[in-house]
Amino acid sequence: MKIQQFLEHHGIHSNPFADEDAQTDLVFKGYCIRNTYHPTWDKICGDPSEPATSVVFGEKGSGKTAIRLQMVSHLTDYNADHPDGQVFVVQYDDFNPFLDRFRDRFSGRRRRPERLLELWRLWDHIDAILSLAVTQLVDRVLEVKQARHPAARDEPLPVEALDAAGVRDVLLLAACYDQSTAENRVQRWHQLRRKLGFSTWRSKWDWAVGIVAALAVLALIVSLGQWKWLLTIWPYLAVLAGWGPRLWRFLRWSWKARRIRRNTRALNHNTNLLRRVLLSFTGGQIVGQPLPDQQRTDDRYELLGKLQGGLRSLRFEGILVLVDRVDEPYLINGSPERMRALVWPMLDNKFLKHPGLGMKLLLPSELERLIEREDRDFHQRARLDKQNLIRSLDWTGASLYDVANARVKACAAEGNAPALSEMFEESIDKRRLMDAFGTLRVPRHLFKFMYRLFTTHCNAHSDENPVWKIPSGTFESVLALYRRDQEAMERGEGAG
Repeated sequence: MKIQQFLEHHGIHSNPFADEDAQTDLVFKGYCIRNTYHPTWDKICGDPSEPATSVVFGEKGSGKTAIRLQMVSHLTDYNADHPDGQVFVVQYDDFNPFLDRFRDRFSGRRRRPERLLELWRLWDHIDAILSLAVTQLVDRVLEVKQARHPAARDEPLPVEALDAAGVRDVLLLAACYDQSTAENRVQRWHQLRRKLGFSTWRSKWDWAVGIVAALAVLALIVSLGQWKWLLTIWPYLAVLAGWGPRLWRFLRWSWKARRIRRNTRALNHNTNLLRRVLLSFTGGQIVGQPLPDQQRTDDRYELLGKLQGGLRSLRFEGILVLVDRVDEPYLINGSPERMRALVWPMLDNKFLKHPGLGMKLLLPSELERLIEREDRDFHQRARLDKQNLIRSLDWTGASLYDVANARVKACAAEGNAPALSEMFEESIDKRRLMDAFGTLRVPRHLFKFMYRLFTTHCNAHSDENPVWKIPSGTFESVLALYRRDQEAMERGEGAG
């Protein structure tokens, strides 16, 4: 007996429980993403018009990634309905590129994951978030068709609303944080400044001084016929003096570019390209502006404020950063202690409560247990009591039953209205299903169990003698075997 045959008998066109990962789950993306929410959804998501931080802990398979995708979907709808008060969404869920660049800065024993992660600081996180945000902003200003960004409207940004200071800030941020690999950084920066109407001719004054000085010396020699002066040092000193301002600016911004490269440890910078971009600003435009040339958070907060100011001019009222999959980077490899070293720098109340910034931290449950071991100084710095803390992303049997029922309805064939309970014998009522689902705890285990149950039931019967109701004996035996495997996996003795 085939599973598809069993499902079609109940008016279901495809298996509701075939997928376990929300990122590839078509049933979730097509229906459940807007219709099935965790009971704590309102507290986690909050009001987009006033971005706020939430710290959520959940075990593997509890739906953290699903919640992230639901927030993106919800914010897409919100931005469509509020074009003059949008939310700028940054997905901070792929740490590998940043950790790779960070690791390249060190050598010897400091490259070992445990020692390396101990050196990671809050400003490294802010650099990574700014790079994601600024790269997205530049893509959207330049209308890069190949780039896809979360909750973004398909319309040009109103760049004409930026004033002169706003244009300068966006270009300065792009110089320091645009990490696009689509094309040469200098070419991309010049495309951006032309799009924003920023002229760089005034920054060429030192070239003009040098050329005029050289031509003046040459003209003086020619007009006076004093060719013998070329055998003395004075004409060359005069030309060198004329090129002095250019040489001074070149050395100054080369040094500054090297410092930025050295202190943005999670980013990839080329000193020569960065210097060329910085030289496109005049002294009055850039001197005194914050740059990430030191290992401290003060400059990063100022640069974050400049990004927020530019976004407000472009009709974005806030920024939401979605943090997920912190256990997946290859340097972390699921280790709670390594996750702790990566995540703890972010747990800073000043950062988490930064005005106009909402951090949505979707973290593994192992970290919640480590929080209890921290000292008073950590808790005073993090102030998790003020961060919309969800200590456990729990699912009750009733809520998992609703999830299963919603997926069955999402896969209903046209003209049908199937229900999960109709697939079982009468002895297995809704209460028994809820009690059983409660022992599975999270949606991923529910989906795995239901898929195994369908497979076991269908394998037990032939096409000639199909049985359309799952009997109690099959249900209980498969549940017991799955619970045993689930416990083994939690002890680290099975693959799940």
